[in-house]
Amino acid sequence: MTDSVALVTGASSGIGRAIARRLAADGMRVVAAARRIDRLHELAEESGGAIEPCALDVTDRDAVRRAVDDLVARHGRLDVFVANAGVMPLSRLDAGLVGEWDRMIDVNIRGLLYGIAAALPHFHATGSGHLVTIASIGAHAVSPTAAVYCGTKYAAWAITEGLRLESPPGIRVTTISPGVVHSELAETISDPHARTVMAEYRRNAIAPESIADAVAYAVGQAPDVDVNEIVVRPVRQR
Repeated sequence: MTDSVALVTGASSGIGRAIARRLAADGMRVVAAARRIDRLHELAEESGGAIEPCALDVTDRDAVRRAVDDLVARHGRLDVFVANAGVMPLSRLDAGLVGEWDRMIDVNIRGLLYGIAAALPHFHATGSGHLVTIASIGAHAVSPTAAVYCGTKYAAWAITEGLRLESPPGIRVTTISPGVVHSELAETISDPHARTVMAEYRRNAIAPESIADAVAYAVGQAPDVDVNEIVVRPVRQR
């Protein structure tokens, strides 16, 4: 992976931050994108220059396109796009938190689509590239308080699988579906009932570096190997 170029969204904390660190440690040039640019500057300093900060809101379609185009203009290529940005303000449907539902749809689904729309022309131009989506175990199983979140993650899984089926052989597509991971996602939950449920659910969370390892494994395979999906979850999460 030495000299390859990757863009990781949602890289200011949790899984995204761990992915950016791991890919940079493996020799890739990493552009870490998120809204909290101060955290990205800290990450860049820690990396000794292997990671570049990029202020980005994935719900802004034009901004995503510009970020990808600028990256390619500077580095001449985009090898890996990791669509990691996501939000998880869980609640029961009868709580009626429609604004939070909209936010999940905007970030978890539209944000992914905008990333695909921005990266795909460059992948097709070179005949190569790797799109990695960070979905969730919620793409495979629905739980109370998580109906909308699981819906967005199933959509992410389906969109990524559709891209894999449509892509020419030189373009690889991978879905990583994490189980419970230590992150800031649960802090966005405003519904009291959902917060209580999630506090118990997260007792057996694993480190975000476990997900970064899975991403590194997928992108580090030979060009003729496409790792379609990896599910990574705590041993105690059955």
